[in-house]
Amino acid sequence: MSRKLTRILVIDGSEVARTIISRILDEEMPSAQLTLCGSGREAQARLEEQHYDLITTALLLPDMDGLDLCRQVRAHPGHHHTPVIVVSGDANERLLQEGFAAGVTDYFDKSLGYQAFVEFIKGFTQRNPGLVGRVLYVEDSPTTARHTLKLLEHHGLQVVHTTTAEEAIELLQHNAPGGPEADAGFDIVMTDFFLKGAMTGGDLLHAIRSKFRFTQQEMPVLVLTTAESPDRQVGVFHAGANDFVQKPIVEEILLARVRSLLLIKQQFTALKLQAEEMRLLATTDSLTGVRNKCYLLRQGAGFLEDRRNQPVAALLLDIDHFKRLNDSHGHLTGDQVLEEVGALLNASVREGTLVARFGGEEFAVLLPRCRLEEAQARAEELRAGIEALRPASHIITVSVGVASTETCPEAELTALLDLADRALYTAKETGRNRVCA
Repeated sequence: MSRKLTRILVIDGSEVARTIISRILDEEMPSAQLTLCGSGREAQARLEEQHYDLITTALLLPDMDGLDLCRQVRAHPGHHHTPVIVVSGDANERLLQEGFAAGVTDYFDKSLGYQAFVEFIKGFTQRNPGLVGRVLYVEDSPTTARHTLKLLEHHGLQVVHTTTAEEAIELLQHNAPGGPEADAGFDIVMTDFFLKGAMTGGDLLHAIRSKFRFTQQEMPVLVLTTAESPDRQVGVFHAGANDFVQKPIVEEILLARVRSLLLIKQQFTALKLQAEEMRLLATTDSLTGVRNKCYLLRQGAGFLEDRRNQPVAALLLDIDHFKRLNDSHGHLTGDQVLEEVGALLNASVREGTLVARFGGEEFAVLLPRCRLEEAQARAEELRAGIEALRPASHIITVSVGVASTETCPEAELTALLDLADRALYTAKETGRNRVCA
């Protein structure tokens, strides 16, 4: 999902306070863009220059009251909804009521200290992430488009506007996984339901859900419609929309709907990343960075099933005299050797090759579309590379066994690995630091 800096405006008449807050915020929230002001008038000037995601102000400022500043912030069209935190050591009931009436979002008790204040800001921004994302906006009315574009962009959203469903589908095609602009994908789609042209908003929804197969969590869609009848509104949901906003657009309602859908997308992205991390943890050897044996046995079978009449080769590499190394220099040195050998193997193989830790000091490599002669050459390259590596400043050699379905076309994975293991035994018995097939 697209990211942006969290822009925070801190207003405090004390230079010492500003310095301490700035230092702690830089440590705790390095991604935040911080602006410091010493007076209300200076803050007003900054508010004219850009939009902020959060404003904090001391209750007592050199030139005005913090609540008066809050009222001015609320009167500013660009900051009508910006959260304002007032910092005070004397927030009694009367002050609280007056402050909330003035538009204060929350209070912080400054007697808790600067570190607690920064933690408060950090927690607040995490609970209220604001509007962050990239929007595909489809609207054929120039007047409506100008107004909505200005509103969305002012609140920090990146918006790509188009006037037809056909153009929107083309943009989605480019931004879909595997497309030329997949890294700059959209977070949500906003579309008018009744578009001019051959395709309507309903057709666009059908393409999003059926052609691109985006789920409602993966690509939320907000429909803008003039439909007032319940039947038509229900039709919008049946077409695949997550939600709708009725025209003419009310700013607060539109922003609330967009924020809700962006949260859905953020949660989907976070869960997807978490699932990928869990998958990698479950299938990767934590020490060496290569795949683990469980993954090899499960996925390796697919190599042979999907060989398409092309040979598959297996290499088994065993580090020579590894037990002696462990006994002489300790297990930490042994771990470093395994880690560096694993990194070299990962870096040396071509795309589509499977590298896994097969045992304690043993590695397996599956090479698709690889004849025996080529596999032997690749094994020799890896053997020489490891000998030149000098992991943990030690001369390390490996023995390598090679097998290929070229010589045993009916072999399953376990049989192929068994053949490579026999070849590895021969390499060990005939002097080590060599390749045998």
